[in-house]
Amino acid sequence: MKFDTTKETLIKGIQEVQNAINPKTTLPILSNILIEAGKDIVSLTATDLDIGIVSTIPVKVGSEGVITVPAKKFFDIIKELPDGEVLISVKKNNLVYIECTSCVFKIMGLPKDEFPQLPDFKDKDSITMQRSRLKKMLSMTSFAISRDETRYVLNGVLFVIKSAYIRIVATDGRRLAMVEEKNQSPKTHEKKVIIPAKTITELVKLLGDEGEVRICFGNNQVLFDMGSTKVVSRLIEGEFPNYEQVIPKEIKDKILIARVKFLSATKRAALFTNPDSLAVKVELAKDKMVLSKNAPYIGEAHEEIGVDYKGKDLAIGFNPDYLIDALKNINDEMVPFEVVDAEKPGVIRIGSEYVYVVLPMQI
Repeated sequence: MKFDTTKETLIKGIQEVQNAINPKTTLPILSNILIEAGKDIVSLTATDLDIGIVSTIPVKVGSEGVITVPAKKFFDIIKELPDGEVLISVKKNNLVYIECTSCVFKIMGLPKDEFPQLPDFKDKDSITMQRSRLKKMLSMTSFAISRDETRYVLNGVLFVIKSAYIRIVATDGRRLAMVEEKNQSPKTHEKKVIIPAKTITELVKLLGDEGEVRICFGNNQVLFDMGSTKVVSRLIEGEFPNYEQVIPKEIKDKILIARVKFLSATKRAALFTNPDSLAVKVELAKDKMVLSKNAPYIGEAHEEIGVDYKGKDLAIGFNPDYLIDALKNINDEMVPFEVVDAEKPGVIRIGSEYVYVVLPMQI
């Protein structure tokens, strides 16, 4: 195998795939990147058996071939090279040469025989979405994924594919985020799958804002195909909770509030929280909201915001981080916030496409 490309191109390709590798893996082959040189392209692949990422980069191929190299060492070498053309070649006994101007490095590779083969998604059900829209939908929900590994079905987002819509849901039991949009591929078979948090994290980094992504569903696997970059992931097996039953019915007496003001005031009040006292107090009166937090022996925060509200006076506590997570991922200037009483959840509901439910806390 022999090919040359630029340092910049090679670094981009490695960065796209390397996060798939689990640094704690005990299998040496899973610490490696698979390099496959074909006609005018090279594909780089990394996997931890749960997620696999493939990046295809343009190169000048001298001779085709396949090898695996230690990912961290390979990346460390490439990023320290001087700018310019990089020549990669494989000699006898899987010895990989990396050459750039006057620099020559040699590292030991491993043959591809033990490297896991990613599944084939040919002829599988698929849908197509705009990358920017999928990225936004994931950003509006994925922060609610549970980090509690004992509740494994909540350690990812639920994708619900219907002929009329695509819905993404995440919950950790204390809050729930759901976003929906029209399905542009209505002939797809209906699906309901749970995609792991790590896959979602990498996907958000790779999606970008231009072009389309094709999502293919295999046997307990899913593929996100972005052309030069592909992400393959195992699915989480199990039954996602009945999330629809915890979404309250819409109420009339909503609070209409400027999102940026609400976000900024919540961040300021959160400065006085601590692990033993997380709740920020939210008081409502006619056309007024007060956010406050009293921290004994430290101090107090108190801020009043003008809102559009005609309902009853009430006070309720919320974890400020849960409000901040939603508010910073919404684009609307004005946000409708529904609160009934101190025992019922608060709801941010934007049209029919987004619902965020957050449980109250004792104050």
